[in-house]
Amino acid sequence: MQVTVQGREAYAYTGGRDFDPALPSLVFVHGALHDHSVFTLLARWFAHHGFSVLAVDLPGHGRSEGPALPSVEAAGAWVLDLLSAVGIERAALGGHSMGSLIALEAAARAPERASHLLLLGTAFPMKVSEALLGTAAEAPEKAMTMVNVFSHSTQAAKPGYPGPGSWLHGGNMALMRRTQTRSSEANLFLHDFQVCDRYAGGLEAAARVACPSHVLAAERDVMTAPKQAQALSQALKAQVHRIPGAGHSMMAEAPDAVLAALRQALSC
Repeated sequence: MQVTVQGREAYAYTGGRDFDPALPSLVFVHGALHDHSVFTLLARWFAHHGFSVLAVDLPGHGRSEGPALPSVEAAGAWVLDLLSAVGIERAALGGHSMGSLIALEAAARAPERASHLLLLGTAFPMKVSEALLGTAAEAPEKAMTMVNVFSHSTQAAKPGYPGPGSWLHGGNMALMRRTQTRSSEANLFLHDFQVCDRYAGGLEAAARVACPSHVLAAERDVMTAPKQAQALSQALKAQVHRIPGAGHSMMAEAPDAVLAALRQALSC
């Protein structure tokens, strides 16, 4: 669905069902150089099982009008404005990687509007190495290749996994290239990773969150290793769900385990 947020057109995938603000609501926020499509399977399941779902394209990403937002704080405010634009008073807020920080910030800015906080592949601080930032600035295609390798638990996924015709590494690389090419930003890859690197308010935000919080940590994640989420998890008093055998791209590598963890989280 298309919706106007902060005066610009934004896109949110509703999981194949008409959006109904009267139902329990669930918002998914993607990570750096991604779009709503990383949440397609999860969005479809929840949309067909009693939830109204919005898997968003952040400004400057996918089908949402730019420019890209300059900070996690600005993106958190944008998520809350999105809720208002579609008539939602309260929603479960979920995000992956950069999106997890945005969901955290939104839940902290308006605690009464978050029913649950769901953080996938999170870390705080979410620092990015100088080597990767430098490569992103000078050779973004090379940096994408690096991140694509780091995001998966193995260098070569099993053929046709998790379904016939799937190629996890190729699909993720194609998504990053497409998002970079279509963006109005000169270098969206660098922009997004700088946004993650600069965010300093995570623990202060956690102290303001009032809803049940859940952290999904993939055991083979080298982008946001589980130990890097420990301080944030403790600050949130979050329940931690371990996702075995998966890397940072847990929604693609372990879709059943991620779905099971989110179903458990949202049942509380």
